[in-house]
Amino acid sequence: MKWKGWLRPLQTRLLPKLEPKLKAIPAVNRRIEAQYETLMADLEHSLKPYRDTVPTYAHMPAHGRDYDAILSEMQTLQAQEETRWRDGFVSGAVYHGQEEHVHFLNQVYALHSQTNPLHADLWPSLAKFEAEIVSMTSHMLGAGQTRPGYGVDEEICGTVSSGGTESILLAMKTYRDWARDKKGITHPEMIVPVTAHAAFDKAAQYFNIKMVRIPVDHNFRADWTAVPRAITKNSIVIVGSAPSFPHGIIDPIAEMSTLALKQGIGFHTDACLGGFVLPWADRLGYDVPPFDFRLPGVTSMSADTHKYGYAAKGTSVVLYRGAALRRYQYFTATDWPGGLYFSPTFAGSRPGALSAACWAAMVSLGEEGYLQATRQILETAVALREGIAAIPELRLLGHSLFVHAFTSDELDIYRVLDHMTRQQWSLNGLHHPPCIHLCVTLRHTQPGVAERFLADLRTAVNAVKSQPPAEGGMAPVYGMAATLPLRGVVGELLRRYLDVLYKV
Repeated sequence: MKWKGWLRPLQTRLLPKLEPKLKAIPAVNRRIEAQYETLMADLEHSLKPYRDTVPTYAHMPAHGRDYDAILSEMQTLQAQEETRWRDGFVSGAVYHGQEEHVHFLNQVYALHSQTNPLHADLWPSLAKFEAEIVSMTSHMLGAGQTRPGYGVDEEICGTVSSGGTESILLAMKTYRDWARDKKGITHPEMIVPVTAHAAFDKAAQYFNIKMVRIPVDHNFRADWTAVPRAITKNSIVIVGSAPSFPHGIIDPIAEMSTLALKQGIGFHTDACLGGFVLPWADRLGYDVPPFDFRLPGVTSMSADTHKYGYAAKGTSVVLYRGAALRRYQYFTATDWPGGLYFSPTFAGSRPGALSAACWAAMVSLGEEGYLQATRQILETAVALREGIAAIPELRLLGHSLFVHAFTSDELDIYRVLDHMTRQQWSLNGLHHPPCIHLCVTLRHTQPGVAERFLADLRTAVNAVKSQPPAEGGMAPVYGMAATLPLRGVVGELLRRYLDVLYKV
């Protein structure tokens, strides 16, 4: 079913109300269920490949298994899974992966495997690590470097979180509580580009903040001229990405944050993806527009240490302009029978080993290491971008430094994605508009990886041009999401996917 562009506003307003009635029609519901069953059967096969090869435990074993046997089994599974990411067949996911670096982080983790930042009296070393992670990150992102004429910076401070999503959630919760306390706002709104990370949707849902979306221009940059019309008396924060996850485009942070400053509204730069690339790219001479605390209107940022910070998975940093703002993030309980309780982030107990490994990664690399890694990544990204642009059937979306999104005006891009998957590549499928992206990491800078990607991409394009559609794969899933106007139906498909993950 094709929906004309002029129908979309009407569709957006009416379909949520009509959808339950449509699904209640037996013939419609049967057709939807049949499509669910077909798609989920194919997905379950790919998500549960070990059912017939290793023991399965629906119940706890009566007797504990031998350590060596368990380790041997895990090593077998690891060996089957690590080839693709080690050889650079993955978009993002593993950002460093060099054997010596991974071994070093594993040693650090083992030393701190029993630690917990909740007990700072037992492990004060963790407080040292986390404070220094925050300080190193803040200075990398412009702390103390506000542009001349804007006055003296407040202290840039923050905390360590479990990942980019938690950093974003913490920041949005902080603005909600700040606005309620300082402005009396009880129906908060955040202004967010349509390309902002889904974590902002999650924050809106969790914390009852209204999401006010602004469009992007033809280059997929947030349309900052739409911001003034979006601001209301309930606006608490404006968001920009550096860069956005889908297309790798840096939003006009300077223009948007200036509007926020004039209106007395918070501004959050989501640099989860680019926070540990853009500062070094700037120093290497690449065209990087201002995006960090050098802009006086930027009042918070998120940057993922477990991406291009090259730490182990499970750490990120959220930063604030001033300790007074950060305090709205904290949780305290003063009248609990269990004693005085307080925590800086959502979690209580946390794995101190991850913070130790993050600190060790940053200190072991240093500025020189980050500069060298960024140079390699961006040089490879240029070669990949030029190679994609040289394929006539493909079209790049916007201009990006290290995340390249591309589509096709004549081919089903999701079928290209499926062909790349069959050639062992794990890429990111996106929609609105339909496209694929490749997030370039150090794994892609290995000799021959970029050339292999481009050769396989040309093969995939030629196959889609010459072969009929194959059964299965992600093409029908993305096709369903892109063309079916019933959001609840697609949402139900995603919930069933999550159910499969937890199915023994």
